[in-house]
Amino acid sequence: MSEKTIEFPSQITVRDLAQRMEASPIQVIKILMSNGVMANINQQVDFDTAAVVASELGFEAVLESVKETAPAEDPGKVPLWRELIDSEDKSKLINRPPVVTILGHVDHGKTTLLDAIRHANVASGEAGGITQHIGAYQVEHKGKVITFLDTPGHAAFSAMRARGAQGADIVILVVAADDGVMPQTREAIAHAKAARVPIIVALNKIDRADANPDFVKRQLSEQGLVPDEWDGNTIVVPVSAKQKKGLDDILEAVLLVSESLDIKANPHGKVFGTVIEAQVDKARGVIATLLVQNGTLQTGNTVIVGDTCGKIRAMYDFNGKTVKSAFPSTPIQVLGIGNVPPAGELFQVVPSEKEARLILAERAASKENGAETSTRTSLEKLFEKFQAGEVRELPLILKVDVQGSVEPIVNSLNELSQGEIKINVIHAETGNISESDVMLAAASRAILLGFNVSADQAARNLAEQEGISIRLYNIIYRMIEDIEKALKGMLEPETREIPVGTAQVRAVFKISKVGTIAGCRVLTGELRRNARIRLLREGETLFDGEISSLKHEKDDVKEVRQGFECGVSLKGYNDINEGDLLENYIIEKSA
Repeated sequence: MSEKTIEFPSQITVRDLAQRMEASPIQVIKILMSNGVMANINQQVDFDTAAVVASELGFEAVLESVKETAPAEDPGKVPLWRELIDSEDKSKLINRPPVVTILGHVDHGKTTLLDAIRHANVASGEAGGITQHIGAYQVEHKGKVITFLDTPGHAAFSAMRARGAQGADIVILVVAADDGVMPQTREAIAHAKAARVPIIVALNKIDRADANPDFVKRQLSEQGLVPDEWDGNTIVVPVSAKQKKGLDDILEAVLLVSESLDIKANPHGKVFGTVIEAQVDKARGVIATLLVQNGTLQTGNTVIVGDTCGKIRAMYDFNGKTVKSAFPSTPIQVLGIGNVPPAGELFQVVPSEKEARLILAERAASKENGAETSTRTSLEKLFEKFQAGEVRELPLILKVDVQGSVEPIVNSLNELSQGEIKINVIHAETGNISESDVMLAAASRAILLGFNVSADQAARNLAEQEGISIRLYNIIYRMIEDIEKALKGMLEPETREIPVGTAQVRAVFKISKVGTIAGCRVLTGELRRNARIRLLREGETLFDGEISSLKHEKDDVKEVRQGFECGVSLKGYNDINEGDLLENYIIEKSA
């Protein structure tokens, strides 16, 4: 019998193996058993094992060729301003200064490094003339300009990126040589990697007696940042911000990395950029710091940003000097915008105030019609996008209760990667789900998974606002099973929590044959007898279940509204203390 050729990937499940050869899964399992391989129908086998089975069934197995196509970028990960630059006439694009932001763990020296660079390298020796802090500034090194965004912390970095306008070209990650990689360091790395921005490591505090650079480099390697001296592709620069050592080296590294990037703009094209920060000044009104990313911004231009607009009355550079125009990569402070725009919002210049008002009216109408409501990022939606060819990976953020759970869960999730779709665990850390985690998920279009942890109210509110799915589990295999089902398009509709109300325990009454009654005052919303309830003590969830009785004065009631007092007993639970918080909620299935 002549053998027929059949292609297999490097890993394939027994079920898929049988289907490709139009054989019975039981027949395949029998062949595997006869060759000493014990596998069930859903278990994966490698190519060599699959080839043995194929041979016994009259097939010649060949390794499935992988098409060499560039990985498709998730449209949500490409900042809008980059898309706008891509639409410019390529022949008119010229090099612009790189834009750099500094991230890292608290107390590792970010602010000290920024100050040292600013005062040592500001162009034309104007450091002493800096009269105000505008959130960004420029330095000059070897005749080339570098723009620094002085936005402290990765939360601000992520907030900008979540709005689709992240402006940094390069990230400098500050790590203390005496402290090493800390939780915020890992989180900053996750933010930078998710933004797909090159990372330069500034190994700070090398002057300290207890500095251990090699140990820190090993830690960085474990996070995927292998130093270039170890044949990696991450530049690690030893610096001492306090003693002002290594400053020229870090600027040299920025210029070196920027040369390998396509950092261009059209100074004569459409004018747009990013809001760095904004505030209201009692004397001058709204003051906004803008980063021009294309075109040339000029005094008198009409700017539209978010749901506000205005005509620029005056512009100041980072030294506080009045200027008439600002070129690409220039940070500028402007007066004249009507309301305070949020950081990270994209601004654009339009021909007239009349046209700006028309655009704002259209945006307002779109919001009323629900056209601009954020699409909820859920496992179901991501699978639909995969089916449509829009995404090639499933981005996840994982929060667990103890460090020992991180590695086995991450390994189990990575093993689910199948064929063209890949699991990408962007960030895995211990602790409850916080606003920072939700912001990273929003910026990365990721799903938030929690194992034996909770999400605080602020995080849940932000997740609802940003359309982020938070899925909490207390059994590992259910988490893995849900992700596996999502990859196969078989996931049940997601359930989500809708807050009903909160109450605080003011007094506790213990009644024999009845149990513990919590005397409460409803703080927000209402308490409903038929809704679920959660008891929190110092932020920790102690009970999550049903209400056994709800009374107002002596009457049994179905609900108690905000401002009123009531008596609550919890089904099968009596450990209630004064000061405990009760959260009432319902579960609904999302569409």
